[in-house]
Amino acid sequence: MSPTPSPTVRTRGLGRLYDDDYALVGLDAEFPGGTVTALLGPNGAGKSTLMGILSTLMRPSEGEVRYGDVLHDDPMARALVGYVGHRTMLYRPLSARENLRFFGRLYGVLDLDDRVDRLLAEVGLTRDAERPAGDFSRGMAQRLTIARALLPGPSLLLLDEPLTGLDRDGVAMAVRLFGAERDRGAVVVMASHDLAATGDLADRALILRRGRKAYEGPVEGDLAVLYRDVLGGEAAA
Repeated sequence: MSPTPSPTVRTRGLGRLYDDDYALVGLDAEFPGGTVTALLGPNGAGKSTLMGILSTLMRPSEGEVRYGDVLHDDPMARALVGYVGHRTMLYRPLSARENLRFFGRLYGVLDLDDRVDRLLAEVGLTRDAERPAGDFSRGMAQRLTIARALLPGPSLLLLDEPLTGLDRDGVAMAVRLFGAERDRGAVVVMASHDLAATGDLADRALILRRGRKAYEGPVEGDLAVLYRDVLGGEAAA
């Protein structure tokens, strides 16, 4: 039986104002279940702001976000989201296992011990499961952060530079796990400067320029070529 895709996440007229400047302007976009959308744009394009809003950690100034039938300000929305951001946000005194068990209890994850064991194995941390997260290298901490984001089986997986600190094997592991989430039916949105790894995963792209949508559509061929074609000289910014 094929997995049932998560409901499409939609933004309508989405805007975010900082003082007198807009980081996002009237953004209409869709993120379908069972797809990976590459979120691209030069620095200052609004990518991190959009990620913050989609994660429910930030409120829009205008417009709305719908997670299927659930609105952005509904308390249910946050339970749908798994997030890997610039900061690991791990509890350093706790072991890898204790970190996952703590967050798993917050999410109400069923069969928590089995789920934790499986994810520790998938991210390559089984031998380090009892070590404090504060002793981890940056790459190991990123592996644990990825495991935490996958723990509740999120409907929406947000990946903001998720490959930070990972070596070649770590990148391959992350790409495999993110692809499995897409195949499970999740909505996956990935912002990364690693266009090669992102291009291996992306079905679609949303490219922003100065807070506005410059492109939304399928990725056919090389993602880096599409990016340069849409933004021209701005692609290197």
